[in-house]
Amino acid sequence: MPAGDTDLDEFFAHGVSDGLPVVPPTRARVSQALEASGRAGSELIAEVPPNYGRATVEKIAVNAVMAGCRPEYVPVVIAAIAAICDPAFDLHGVSATTNAPTPLLVINGPIRGKLGVNCGAGVFGPGWRANATIGRAVRLVCVNLGGARPGIVSMSTFAHPGRYTYCIGEHEEVSPWPSLAVEHGFTPDDSTVAVLAADAPLTVYDQRSRTAPDVLATIAGSLAVVESHKMTHWGDTLVVLGPEHARTIADDGWDKARIRRFLWERLQRPVCELVPGRDGGDGLPEHVLRKFPQPETDTTPIPKFREPDNLKIVVAGGTAGRFSAIVPGWSFARGSRLVLRKIASP
Repeated sequence: MPAGDTDLDEFFAHGVSDGLPVVPPTRARVSQALEASGRAGSELIAEVPPNYGRATVEKIAVNAVMAGCRPEYVPVVIAAIAAICDPAFDLHGVSATTNAPTPLLVINGPIRGKLGVNCGAGVFGPGWRANATIGRAVRLVCVNLGGARPGIVSMSTFAHPGRYTYCIGEHEEVSPWPSLAVEHGFTPDDSTVAVLAADAPLTVYDQRSRTAPDVLATIAGSLAVVESHKMTHWGDTLVVLGPEHARTIADDGWDKARIRRFLWERLQRPVCELVPGRDGGDGLPEHVLRKFPQPETDTTPIPKFREPDNLKIVVAGGTAGRFSAIVPGWSFARGSRLVLRKIASP
């Protein structure tokens, strides 16, 4: 057996891989990654839950090399690690839950084009080194520094393929609205990464609609079944509008705030349809149900999402084909929130 194969087997044996071969983090490769970061290797970026391993710049660089990142990708990985370790993201819960979320990265700003991050056709799929390896590096940090090993700490019943890598760019050039980053207080000249604890994407097909209400009614129908058709008070979720759907909506004069309000108002069901055991086992939790003296007949509307701002809107995907996508977030207990960080220039 060639020596290189033996080296790869050692990575598998020590549990520092995601199940795919990794690039050996030689001293030369890690030094190149550190140089590209423009930071000291000993600098502590975060302590990574749930094991609270110390994510120094050097350790992040090691995992980025293993994932196949080019050196210039490392600043993005560093910013993403800082974001997922923000308490608002709740990486401890994301890593240990029996649900399926994993960090989804959304990259905005000049660095997206500079690094060749895909934001167009096939945005959630393979074929782009930056998307594949930046997302994979974040996952390797979660495993190797955070201890989120499948079946040991990470107890997801199903998980999903995004746990190998989950990274997209926003197609800002074709978006009729301000980007996700600009909406959250950054400038168009800032390079940023947003992280969302996310399930797998669900494609929404609507070839016929030619008005904003019609397109959004289709999208609302798909949002209604996130987690469960009777789930309520859900948190941050990504609505990825394909460029053609986005243009149809914008041509009717709708901005993002109006889109969110429309979807939020449409995604409400009366209490009587949310009683546990009626048309499905789950429904409103007991502490909420107690507020209604006669829940079986009460028509008070209950929202699917806590507030309109929980619906995060980006434009991405190919310019041909009238499709959009929904990426459900993770919101049990306190819930995980979308977190953004500016990417530091070396």
